[in-house]
Amino acid sequence: MSNEATLSVGRVAQRCGIKVSTLHFYEQKGLIKSWRNQGNQRRYRPDVLRRISVIKAAQKLGITLEEIKTTLATLPDNRTPTIQDWQQISQSWHQMLNQRIRQLENLRDSLGSCIGCGCLSLTKCPLYNPDDKLAQEGPGPVILNEKSRGQGC
Repeated sequence: MSNEATLSVGRVAQRCGIKVSTLHFYEQKGLIKSWRNQGNQRRYRPDVLRRISVIKAAQKLGITLEEIKTTLATLPDNRTPTIQDWQQISQSWHQMLNQRIRQLENLRDSLGSCIGCGCLSLTKCPLYNPDDKLAQEGPGPVILNEKSRGQGC
């Protein structure tokens, strides 16, 4: 790596508009990689700037770090996404985001009344669940989950 251009932690943080601690966090989570020079200082390849940009953009879209890590792990040799890679990644994320948008729209449209959370606190709830009969359907907001998948009320 000594023949390759390298960037210090401070330089990467400055260029990406993030804190040094964020870089360390991303590295701890396996999202980026660094190496140590002879002085035991952490160094990054310049392509880490693009990788961090992808991570930041995905986070702004509501994609979790675990989802980002899973996606980036599909790239050979932990490389930065190419144009072709990005087309596949963006298509996958596009589908996931559309599903989340539908879920949020359903939740938004139900906020004035029952949202299907199963709390049993509303006596006039159209989705009232007497005697907790929905417990056998699974944990959490069963009706809300069905509505977000296009089923239910």
